[in-house]
Amino acid sequence: MYIPSFNTFPERSEIIAFMLRYSFGTIVTSIAELPVATHLPFLIIEEHGKLFIRSHFAKANAQWKAIIENTSLVIFSEPHAYISPANYETEKNVPTWNYLAVHAYGKAQLLESAEDKAELLKHTIQTFEAGYLHQWDALPEDYKLKMMNGIVAFEIEVMDLQAKKKLSQNRTEQEQQNIIHTLEKSSDTNEKEIAAYMKDTKER
Repeated sequence: MYIPSFNTFPERSEIIAFMLRYSFGTIVTSIAELPVATHLPFLIIEEHGKLFIRSHFAKANAQWKAIIENTSLVIFSEPHAYISPANYETEKNVPTWNYLAVHAYGKAQLLESAEDKAELLKHTIQTFEAGYLHQWDALPEDYKLKMMNGIVAFEIEVMDLQAKKKLSQNRTEQEQQNIIHTLEKSSDTNEKEIAAYMKDTKER
């Protein structure tokens, strides 16, 4: 990913916080030289200084076969906002887009045992709807086993982490304030979140 120096995340902890907040991402791998992508919810885990990404495919999705041999790219992106040149101090300007994105690269290994799959699903439920765990635990074992047999669980150790926040850092102080003011007035959630990220970046 192309990342100018003024668009970098200053700290690894901030990158991981972003991944945790926008954890529904896209995993991209190559099959016969063709990029293939699947959109999945991801678990982000730090262990002993290493970063891992975990999720699962539907077994019917052939992409899982490609992640074993090939390096995968997992993309976390959101929010984003159109930036009008009306926010700038001179007319000789063009529109642009503000956004944040993280690219995580690594080789995957399958989590094949029933215990590993059960732990992955439990962690997923606890992350996205902890209140459902009691209902899941009460389901018949044969039903849960059928569900687990229909998925392929995997883990990626992140070997390269690239993060970019394009938040008008190269614009003047007044222009940045204009953009924040414009986006804060918007009814669009993405635009409000970009305004909040811009304010936070300016305060650092």
